[in-house]
Amino acid sequence: MSRLAGRFAALAKEGRAGLVTYVMAGDPDAAQAQAILDGLPAAGADVIEMGLPFSDPMADGPAIQAAALRALNGGASTRKALDQLRKFRTKDSTTPVVLMGYYNPIYIYGAEKFCKDAAAAGADGLIVVDLPPEEDAELRPYAKAAGLDLVRLATPTTDDRRLPIVLDGASGFLYYVAVLGVTGTKSAVSTKVAEAVARIRRSTKLPVAVGFGIKTPADAAAIARDADAAVVGSALVQKVVEAGPGDAASRVLGLVRELSGAVRTARQKQSA
Repeated sequence: MSRLAGRFAALAKEGRAGLVTYVMAGDPDAAQAQAILDGLPAAGADVIEMGLPFSDPMADGPAIQAAALRALNGGASTRKALDQLRKFRTKDSTTPVVLMGYYNPIYIYGAEKFCKDAAAAGADGLIVVDLPPEEDAELRPYAKAAGLDLVRLATPTTDDRRLPIVLDGASGFLYYVAVLGVTGTKSAVSTKVAEAVARIRRSTKLPVAVGFGIKTPADAAAIARDADAAVVGSALVQKVVEAGPGDAASRVLGLVRELSGAVRTARQKQSA
């Protein structure tokens, strides 16, 4: 059983949703990024998404765009992101890590080599935002051969005709983008997330994680009542901006602890 499958099975057994945390590799610098990544499991992250810095992150809002530019300006790269993950794996062998980014850096790196190197570094899956199912044949076989789950994205505009195409070849979990637009700019709680999750579950046994627009512990708890996981990214990345010199890890991990507490108790409060 893969780390992702094992983690979601454990969450189901516990009767709770998981917390998926997104952080940008190399942000705000190599040392602090490593401290943030290393501290996420103890702070309560059940699954980690690690962003690969890219100069043109079209699906991301201002916070994650700025994080990518900070990382790149500090010398971050795809190879250094894998080095960061490799160091993390010397301390944690159980927490699933999914690499999230865009296809251009993977293409430049070489799809086959990237998948092999990502798996060797300790990655469990990939989310490639701008590579739709119809065009991922140049990546999917290499990901499968390396044992990497290929996590697909569904949105409010993914209708019943489109959904089977999205699910074909998907593994690990399905990432439901709860709002139209870029990351961190709208609230997911005001959308019809419960209905969307129920509709998706009629078509797949994959866990459904919901992200985009989850900013506070209350937001995360609201999503966790219906989804298999709540994904938080921009709110964590924003903590890097708010932090003083050398304080990024403390600020980010503090919010993760708050989010984790809210997610872990969300269904208990619902049934009380």
